Amino acid sequence: MSENRHAAILRLPQVISRTGLSRSTIYQRISDGEFPQQINLGANSVGWIEAEIDEWVTSCIQKSREAA
Repeated sequence: MSENRHAAILRLPQVISRTGLSRSTIYQRISDGEFPQQINLGANSVGWIEAEIDEWVTSCIQKSREAA
């Protein structure tokens, strides 16, 4: 539990800003299993774990560099 003590949750506008993806692309990639799953924060609220988004971005950079 202590490892999650400093975990931050990002809301959709922050995820869009960090990834450069549109809302529809994010949800499509979640559906395809290619993007971190959102977590429920309340009845009408979701968020993403910051570390998972950062890991996804890092993975995209690595894949891009390997392909070059």
